[in-house]
Amino acid sequence: MERPLIALAVVAVALVVAWVVQRRRPEAPTGGRWSVPGQLDRADFPEPGAPWLVAVFTSASCDACAATVTKAQALASPSLAVAEVELAAEPELHRRYGVDAVPLLVLADAEGVVRASFVGPPSATDLWAAVADVRDSAG
Repeated sequence: MERPLIALAVVAVALVVAWVVQRRRPEAPTGGRWSVPGQLDRADFPEPGAPWLVAVFTSASCDACAATVTKAQALASPSLAVAEVELAAEPELHRRYGVDAVPLLVLADAEGVVRASFVGPPSATDLWAAVADVRDSAG
């Protein structure tokens, strides 16, 4: 009779210990949060007088960056300037705007307010839709 009670007590203690350990386990890490500037100084970029700016922050070591720049350049027009901001060529702009991931694409209005952004390579459809939505909502 004594052995089953001891076995039952050991199982109970093991269950309590397992429950405590499970509750103390840290939460799974969440996805990274990348910094996206909310405002740009349009004088830092080409064609500061254009009503819209697409700035693509890139790095020469980034495989996805070239495709992102190509998609952005397809949008270039007299009313929409496109600028590539490559890390090695313009490290100060990356620092000034707190860019910590590339490709980072931002769409800013004439005052430099960032109206849309993509961290990582956007699809051409998503990029074009974002530009259309922002232009439509601006008036």
